[in-house]
Amino acid sequence: MFFLGCGVGSLRLPQLSAYQKGHRLLQDMAPKSQQKLKIATAQVHTVHDSQRALDVLETRVRKLSAEHVDLVLFPEVFVGGFPRLSTFGNSAIGTFGDEKDYNPWVNHWRASADLGDTPKGAGQRWIKRELPRPPNRAYRGDGTRERLEKIAADTGVFIVVGVVERSGGSLYSSIVYICPRLGIIGKRRKVMPTGLERVAWGQGSPSTLEAVSTTIRGVKLRMSEIWVPLMQTIGVECNAFVLSATPCIRASDLPEWITEAAERGDEIVSRGGSVIVSPGGDVLGGPGWDNEDEIFIAEVDFADCESSGDDGVAMAHAKNNGFVFTVDGLDMRIT
Repeated sequence: MFFLGCGVGSLRLPQLSAYQKGHRLLQDMAPKSQQKLKIATAQVHTVHDSQRALDVLETRVRKLSAEHVDLVLFPEVFVGGFPRLSTFGNSAIGTFGDEKDYNPWVNHWRASADLGDTPKGAGQRWIKRELPRPPNRAYRGDGTRERLEKIAADTGVFIVVGVVERSGGSLYSSIVYICPRLGIIGKRRKVMPTGLERVAWGQGSPSTLEAVSTTIRGVKLRMSEIWVPLMQTIGVECNAFVLSATPCIRASDLPEWITEAAERGDEIVSRGGSVIVSPGGDVLGGPGWDNEDEIFIAEVDFADCESSGDDGVAMAHAKNNGFVFTVDGLDMRIT
């Protein structure tokens, strides 16, 4: 589940003086007249075909652009599809040979996208397109990155979306941040897949947990991710706007290779619940329970993020602490 929102997710939007934690957008101080943005979260079920997913995404984003939306959040692995219900052929520990069914993983692989990154993750070298391009090829990957960047550039909408990314021999649950002016300015691979997700997805590098900063119509934002379902609590305690994009999925929406869904018919196997929450804990959009195709839009004023938060949380976070938290490959210094 994402917060800032992707997939099962959400987006936070507070001011830079607040302590960074989770998947959120932190807003720099700006004149009040420049603090309003229109943000949206898309509750649309994930698509198990990368090219069709890009077509659906483009259609939705063009409609949002016509409504003057500045930023939209799509679900986790929207491009490539969330393999809900699949056990990936696993039954018992120690099962090998003919007893193991590899077809589910192969089908999931075929639905994934190649963004042109390295298995280890090239970080800023990939972001800045410094990696060499294979000879006689238009793209380093399969063109998914370029298509996403073109959609953002053509519509003027900042897009945050989840992708099943393949690199080397592994798949990753990745999230990309796509600026209309600069293209992709950030990417993170899920550091620790949850439960049986670990059968299908590799682990991302903790160094990619770094927040992503951008400016939209004069409002400076810092985006990061959180995987905690308490949206209203996060909004109040961190003085932030929080977006969650969680798909509503019926068993009949899942591809045929997910055989575990065959007997469930039109049963809802993911209820959705996408929502937009204010720094005061008020629900500005949603929650969209059991609605398969719904987009929530809210015009928000980041002046609402200027207070100190619940019981002065932001001020407390600014105090010296006797404990030091470190993450391999990530500079945690507050500047």
